[in-house]
Amino acid sequence: MSASYSEKILEAILASIDEGIHVIDLEGNTIFYNEVAAANDGMKVSEVLNVPLLQVFPSLTEKSSTLLQVIQTGKPIYHKEQSYMNIHGKKIETVSSTLPIYVDDMLIGAVEIAKDYSSLKELSQRLIDIQAAGKPKKAQANSTVYTFSDLLTNNPDFQQIISQGKKAAQSSSSILVYGESGVGKELFVQSIHHASPRRTSPFIAQNCAALPESLLESLLFGTAKGSYTGAVERQGLFELANGGTLFLDELQSMPIELQAKLLRVLEDGVVRRIGGTKSTVVDVRVIAAMNVPPKKAIEASQLRPDLYYRLNILSYELPPLRKRPEDIVLLSEHFIEEFNRKLRRHIEGISNDVRDLLLHYHWPGNVRELKHAIEYMINTAETKELTIADVPLFLQNHSPEAAKLLPLREALKETESKLITEALLQTNGNVLQASKLLNVPRQTLQYKIQKYRNVSEPRSK
Repeated sequence: MSASYSEKILEAILASIDEGIHVIDLEGNTIFYNEVAAANDGMKVSEVLNVPLLQVFPSLTEKSSTLLQVIQTGKPIYHKEQSYMNIHGKKIETVSSTLPIYVDDMLIGAVEIAKDYSSLKELSQRLIDIQAAGKPKKAQANSTVYTFSDLLTNNPDFQQIISQGKKAAQSSSSILVYGESGVGKELFVQSIHHASPRRTSPFIAQNCAALPESLLESLLFGTAKGSYTGAVERQGLFELANGGTLFLDELQSMPIELQAKLLRVLEDGVVRRIGGTKSTVVDVRVIAAMNVPPKKAIEASQLRPDLYYRLNILSYELPPLRKRPEDIVLLSEHFIEEFNRKLRRHIEGISNDVRDLLLHYHWPGNVRELKHAIEYMINTAETKELTIADVPLFLQNHSPEAAKLLPLREALKETESKLITEALLQTNGNVLQASKLLNVPRQTLQYKIQKYRNVSEPRSK
């Protein structure tokens, strides 16, 4: 394969990637620039290719350009947010990773892989403006949909948690809610707000995993006019939620530096807009939720310990659906009634086979997964009772028969065979070492290897 043909293949691959790719040489001239990068930057490829970087983007300097920084240092820069102007006066905002390019240990250039998030930022700021516009109207202030009556359960542990949540509703202390995805964390949080003295004040929810750090910071705390190019005076979510509740979902996804700022607000009750000098006192109850265990998030450096202790004044772990088997049929019947109304169907119930199938399934997606499964069945059912023929394929592959226990003799044989195989693999087929690992005589192990012909004995030394 010729070098020129290889280069054409590489260019075709880079051009097809759904991210902006910008490559410069050591002189700062662009040597590759794909269409996605051009669209992000509001340019044509021909306007940038083989042209000095600072000539095309005059608002950048050798210190502010990540590409030029990497050329100077030879070190990568990851997930950097940039704001700059192109030669036509258009403002561009990106999140990029910039890497040095080495050939035979010699630095020859730098490549930047960028995502445009200016449109996402614009949409988020418009959402804040809409929320701010609706704030004065008491009828619109409370955006909660769910109450404690919507939390259906026959599970004693969950009933106890709901009872505790009702008591917590009368407090203004921070709350931390942990539970797997789909267990109903936001439903629980909305219920607390709706039952609280803050019920007529705003309830605002923000997913911490949805936005880059700088955008999430400006959303939470607001911006002062002139804090960055094009910035306007805008309230943040803390100010908009004043008197009410701010729900921060997937807290562990919030950058650690931003968690420190959140902690200060929780401690002082004071916010300052980005770029501003004026501080504002706010009365906001913060409820945070996580879909990973808090202790694991701390160990993985995803959650500040001091923020955890500050939020952990009132904490609740919502049990997964697999630990609430008495709720599976209860919720199924509830969802059948709900989708009968929405879809104008007249399903009367589920067959015994379907009931057994629902009870034996693991439900990794919890209540949300069950709800979607019932919706699917209501849409496909041809009789007044949901049958096995109506269930989604992923459920059909988890029939109750597959969950039945093996006879004891057969189960022991299968387990013993697996242990022997694993021991031989760990010892590279050395039977003596494997026998020590399993704590059985070598002769016994030799006999069992011959007995279980499906156990292959690797050649030992």
